[in-house]
Amino acid sequence: MTHDLADVADLLVDGPWKHRFVAANGARFHVAEIGTGPPVLLLHGFPQFWWTWRAQMPALAAAGFHVVAMDLRGFGASDKPPRGYDTPTLAADVAGVVRSLGLRRAVIVGHGWGGWVAWSMPALAPRVTRAVAALGMAHPLRMRHATFHGRQRSATRRLLHFQVPMVPERSLVRGDGVERILRTWSGPGYPDAGTLQMYRTAMRVPFVAHTSMEYYRWAVRSLWRVDGRRFTAALRVPIRTPVLQIHGGADPWILPETALGSDPWAQGPARFELLPSAGHFLPEEAPEEVTDLLSDWLAGLDPSDRVGLSPGGERPGPEREPGQPTAQPPVGT
Repeated sequence: MTHDLADVADLLVDGPWKHRFVAANGARFHVAEIGTGPPVLLLHGFPQFWWTWRAQMPALAAAGFHVVAMDLRGFGASDKPPRGYDTPTLAADVAGVVRSLGLRRAVIVGHGWGGWVAWSMPALAPRVTRAVAALGMAHPLRMRHATFHGRQRSATRRLLHFQVPMVPERSLVRGDGVERILRTWSGPGYPDAGTLQMYRTAMRVPFVAHTSMEYYRWAVRSLWRVDGRRFTAALRVPIRTPVLQIHGGADPWILPETALGSDPWAQGPARFELLPSAGHFLPEEAPEEVTDLLSDWLAGLDPSDRVGLSPGGERPGPEREPGQPTAQPPVGT
């Protein structure tokens, strides 16, 4: 499902960034980008879209980075096809966006579901992944184990509700589902009225309520399927690229002890930062702290591989199927 711009106009928020659409992995993805320098790709979580990174984007650009925030498949202004909400396809989406932007490699930074995908990138798309940062998300294999044991099992019991057909979708679109999730998973004071209204608007874009639930349904149902076993096998390979974890000490959805248990898979340069008073929605609940941590970590990455362009410093043409369109011109500013 591809939208006319009128369907998603409220989500193409004006700012110092530029909006455009890129073709990747057989779909069309919306991105907002700003700055020049080493590339950093930002992935949002649920129930959000690219706008969750609005505080970090100008600051990281000012620090000398080419910052791109994309709408994941099924969210925001990106396509909402009926399939493809398994993690390998999502990782291929991200890799395809990196290439369609003319980049060789990028630092992948994700929050929530974006963090789950970021954790998966070194195993599923290593050639485009320079380093990963995961906010509010444990390593997927740690999550799969913890969800069925101890305190994390109780914390994520809403997963069972998300498996029921149509009921969560109705709550997200017509009821108070968005507000309950934002308030229940956050620390005190989040969200303000404007933020709540923006995410309500984003969830009411046709098909988003359903496609966002497909992420959770695949995560649970694939446990007993061949595709899930293949995913598990792929992610058993230790991560050697640099990893940054940022977690909220008051996160009631992904518990801090669950996130801390990701250490066995991060065997390269790894750093864990806990923000004691923040809940799950770190980029917005603690924008200055998150920006400072990301800026410091990014600046400390190996400078020998900073640019992320093709050899020789020129942007390569995107890898695409014959006849597939290239990136479209910017939409607004």
